[in-house]
Amino acid sequence: MGVLILVRHGQASFGAEDYDVLSATGHEQARLLGAHLARHGVKPDVVVRGDMRRHRETAEGMLEGGGWSADVEVDAGWDEFDHLGVVAAHPDLVTGTEDRRAFQRAFEEATARWSAGGDDDVAYPEPWPGFLARVRGSLERSCAQAGPGGTVVVVTSGGPIAVAAAALVDPDGDDATTARLWSRFNTVVVNSSYSRVVVGSTGARLLTFNEHAHLEGDVLTYR
Repeated sequence: MGVLILVRHGQASFGAEDYDVLSATGHEQARLLGAHLARHGVKPDVVVRGDMRRHRETAEGMLEGGGWSADVEVDAGWDEFDHLGVVAAHPDLVTGTEDRRAFQRAFEEATARWSAGGDDDVAYPEPWPGFLARVRGSLERSCAQAGPGGTVVVVTSGGPIAVAAAALVDPDGDDATTARLWSRFNTVVVNSSYSRVVVGSTGARLLTFNEHAHLEGDVLTYR
């Protein structure tokens, strides 16, 4: 049986000129996660990461913390959707990116509209169906690498992890069910948390979601 571990990147730099950079806390979260997984016997055959800087920096921190020497592969299908672009598509919701709570409210409403698929007149940077298709494709490729008997660690973002979780929990769900599950998963994924998927003869199944026992106190963050 193979194992696929889906990791959300460490805390990025909210409100900074370049969001796609880990904060000091994010770097620490990555190192802590690598050390935690290594202590529990995880030794990946390969580390797959998205093509974003925060994915690369998280993977580097995990390799350092875990003392791993695994090959690192890049799969841009694991990239996050353009969350700022989705919010900007609804200017009535934009309240500025400096206030975390205000932005979170705008983010949740904007992504709900985006994933509902009812805004045909809105020009999104990436349509919801396209986002689903590319993440599902990457999930399929990573599961194939993991099974049978392998261990693959994927470093990605909260949105793709939520897509993967929704697809694994209800693979036959319609679009509305997938969007509803995705929203519930996406809003609770902790920075540097990990979710485990087992890959066996009957396919892939979600074993755990959003584990973060390696975090406590100030290093436990959601955004």
